[in-house]
Amino acid sequence: MKEEMIVVLDFGGQYNELIARRVRDLHVYSEVWPFNTDINKLKDPSIKGIIFTGGPNSVYAPNAPQIDKSIFEIGKPILGICYGAQLIAYSLGGKVEASSSKEYGPTPVAISSSSILYSSIPTNITVFMSHGDKVTRVPLGFTTTSSTLETMNCSFENPAKAIYAVQFHPEVEHTEHGQDILSNFVHDICKCSKSWKDDSFISETIDSLKSTIKDGKVICALSGGVDSAVTAALLDKAIGSNLYCVFVDHGLLRKNEAKEVIDLFSDKTKFKMNFIPVDASKLFLERLEGITDPEQKRKIIGKSFIDVFASEQKKILGATFLAQGTIYPDRIESGLGLSSKIKSHHNVGGLPKDVSFKIVEPLRDLFKDEVRKIGLALGLPKSLVYRQPFPGPGLAIRIVGEITKEKIEAVQEADFIFRSIMDERGLSAKASQYFAALSNMKSVGVKGDARSYDYAVVIRAVSTDDFMSATPVDIPYKVMTEIANRIVDEVPMVNRVLFDFTSKPPATIELE
Repeated sequence: MKEEMIVVLDFGGQYNELIARRVRDLHVYSEVWPFNTDINKLKDPSIKGIIFTGGPNSVYAPNAPQIDKSIFEIGKPILGICYGAQLIAYSLGGKVEASSSKEYGPTPVAISSSSILYSSIPTNITVFMSHGDKVTRVPLGFTTTSSTLETMNCSFENPAKAIYAVQFHPEVEHTEHGQDILSNFVHDICKCSKSWKDDSFISETIDSLKSTIKDGKVICALSGGVDSAVTAALLDKAIGSNLYCVFVDHGLLRKNEAKEVIDLFSDKTKFKMNFIPVDASKLFLERLEGITDPEQKRKIIGKSFIDVFASEQKKILGATFLAQGTIYPDRIESGLGLSSKIKSHHNVGGLPKDVSFKIVEPLRDLFKDEVRKIGLALGLPKSLVYRQPFPGPGLAIRIVGEITKEKIEAVQEADFIFRSIMDERGLSAKASQYFAALSNMKSVGVKGDARSYDYAVVIRAVSTDDFMSATPVDIPYKVMTEIANRIVDEVPMVNRVLFDFTSKPPATIELE
């Protein structure tokens, strides 16, 4: 029997795969499909419901993604989110207009009438908004179910046709009871059972890898982080000794990190895979010399990684595949599909176009916490699964501006001090990611009773479960003072410490 599923139709929003992931959290399988998917494909009996995503366009704009109106007649429950809600209104005869007062971020909502979508939800909640247009008239047969101070038709529905629309984003963790709203749609409206588990993903992925790779050999880009380690573990179960894990030291790692990764994965009592460490630090640093633009840095790093893997490929007969631990936030920020480009990740938008490998990315639709669950289910050590995240380009994107050996050493030391204090003070568990970065700002200070003109270090710690949105971690004032004092005292070239308390969005987690 085919697995029950919810299809998420992609209209170009930043949170599209996050919606699918939230549905999977409800133990119902979900995939993101293009908005112009053939209607006949959507009639498949295994599809129990359809969700329209948000998007950056205005529904009334020329060339804005539209929908085949016959979708409303195929008998599948539909939930429209943000742009998706406006599209439902626009397509069915309602009215959508530019709003004079745009709503971004947390917004109070008053639920005004009973609805199965809001079953067991308080009448007043705070939701995450991100829109410049609003529905000023709902279609005939629809009822308004909630409002804000600025948006009269914050949500509306036609239960007889099982069509529901919300202007806010229930999938984002900042929306109160957002997961409950999605659960009401998936379980109560679409009547889905709770049949999908992590084990399903593992077995299906291993079968897919076997079918794709067959007797081929795979080079796996292994950084030592959870994403690449879980990718390697899945491949190990699928192809065994035909897997070759290559760890590239690009000279931009955290203090002592290269040795730690090499020691860990060279231990044959823990890992049986073919492990190949490569010191390519000279190559990377030479190519990055004088480069200040962050996009250019990422593309140079992506190209350099591929060049190293291609060099190793020549030593392994039949190695035609390259496996990467790419996860969904990497792809969405790189602007793949209809989504707006935020920054090129070295393993996605930063890859050169003439790659000689066939790319394998078994985690491409998952989020960090989903990857961790898979890692634990595969039997990876907890210390590895919950290892502090570190970007593939490394310190290249934590050094704003030109990269030099002196700057690398400075940010390594500052980062080591910050992480050590967070561990010692029992604060590391509060943060999903925390690090020190080197700004390109120099300022006047006093060190040793003499004038200094040195750099400012930026400290950042955030909490998140999906890395699509994040909130700053509250570090006690005494600890912040300790961190700042030690960095300024112990790190050359630094005379000032700044703390970054910006949420994502509007910021990204990394500085570049």
